[in-house]
Amino acid sequence: MRETATRGSAATAARLILVRGPRRTLARLLVPTVALCLLMPTTPAFAGTGPCDITRRQDETVRSKMRRLIRCATGHWEVRGGARRAICVADAESNLDPRAESADGDFLGLYQHLATAWPDRYDNWTRRAWDLNRNALSGRSNTIVTIRMVNANGWGPWRGAGDCFPQDPRAPAALG
Repeated sequence: MRETATRGSAATAARLILVRGPRRTLARLLVPTVALCLLMPTTPAFAGTGPCDITRRQDETVRSKMRRLIRCATGHWEVRGGARRAICVADAESNLDPRAESADGDFLGLYQHLATAWPDRYDNWTRRAWDLNRNALSGRSNTIVTIRMVNANGWGPWRGAGDCFPQDPRAPAALG
């Protein structure tokens, strides 16, 4: 470690004393971090916008992407029966079609949420920072809201969905 400059007065030398000790460590950490932050692009694709922000793969079906999305969400928030049951329920409710609507328009999306209940469910189970689509017909939004609800409160409204709940007398077939 150099402590003084090679030329000039003592005052000049004092100004040129190198940073050392804890300040040096802080400088070594802070300078590259600040530089990296300034150089990073601010595009949503790079920065990320919350959980399960996945892109549909080339030649991937919508149903396949919905399965991946559900697996991702159940990886963040555990639900009884795991991804397998969550996929089964979505398949029974909408045939894994995120744009599905009941004939009367009362139920919407992948997990067929009651249309009038959706705005409150969205507000209660999402975070603004995630930048999710407010529309119930968004597969990502519908999945995250549902999985978070089920994580906290169980499958309740979806217990009668298809053959997804073998112990339930309303769904006698086994979930393989």
